[in-house]
Amino acid sequence: MTAVAPQRVAVGVLYDAAGKILLAQRPADKPYPGYWEFPGGKIETGESAGDALRRELHEELGIEVGVLYPWLKRIYAYPSRSVELNFFRVRDWRGELHGRENQQLSWQLPERADVAPMLPPNAPILRALSLPDVMAISAAGEHIDAFWPRYRAALERGVRLIQLREKALDNNTWYDFAAMALEIARPFDALVILNGDIELAAKLGANGVQLSAAQLKNLDVRPDLPWVGASCHDAAELQRAISLGCDYALLSPVLATPTHPEAKALGWQVFAEIAAESSIPVFALGGMRPDLLGSAWQHGAHGIALLRGAWQ
Repeated sequence: MTAVAPQRVAVGVLYDAAGKILLAQRPADKPYPGYWEFPGGKIETGESAGDALRRELHEELGIEVGVLYPWLKRIYAYPSRSVELNFFRVRDWRGELHGRENQQLSWQLPERADVAPMLPPNAPILRALSLPDVMAISAAGEHIDAFWPRYRAALERGVRLIQLREKALDNNTWYDFAAMALEIARPFDALVILNGDIELAAKLGANGVQLSAAQLKNLDVRPDLPWVGASCHDAAELQRAISLGCDYALLSPVLATPTHPEAKALGWQVFAEIAAESSIPVFALGGMRPDLLGSAWQHGAHGIALLRGAWQ
């Protein structure tokens, strides 16, 4: 018996100027009436996912879309069929947005969305969207005291996703450093992730852990922490991260970086090819600067991860 290919669907995550995303309620004459979803629709034969989304957003919402940023690809099995959901983030659109099918619309913050029920395949997307676009990776080294003013300044500038990565510290100093970083970040509601140290992350109540490629290979069960990320360098490691149940991945090195001059850079094209098959958000790491965020979005990244550039 020949397997039936999933029905391909293009889905748009529309942003407004305040960073809220648009959800639409399915009309009464469609399957799952009353459920909330991201706007979009079927990809017709011979049509690209991007072209399909532009058409659907015009038909459903009366808007014209500029740049589309590819994001995630997820397969979801309904009782009657499977669908391949091709998600794009849409920050550039024009026109007077309105429900042309008389559907209800609602702008929501991803981490505080209060409309229900959500269409089943779309519910996990809200959590992924709550991840900030920029991850700041700590770079204190031996100069811990000098690092704290820059750490506080970054939080005050709006940095809300931090990975603590200090390989040179001994165990006691690392414990104290992580505890202090968590205490300082707490009033800002920032997500603080510990690199590699699952036990300490749980002990200190950190938001999660960043798994190394070696940990990713050897673990059989996802660590029991709110957020679990993975450090990946190729498509196989990214797929391993997805199968383990990781929430996001860092893919590197995208560009040449002075911290790992021996590592061969992937380049944007290879990064894009790998990220295009991911069902979890992928951050670009390696040679990143704040001004490269737009390039990262264009190549399918959720965002960028910064070392030195995050603290300047």
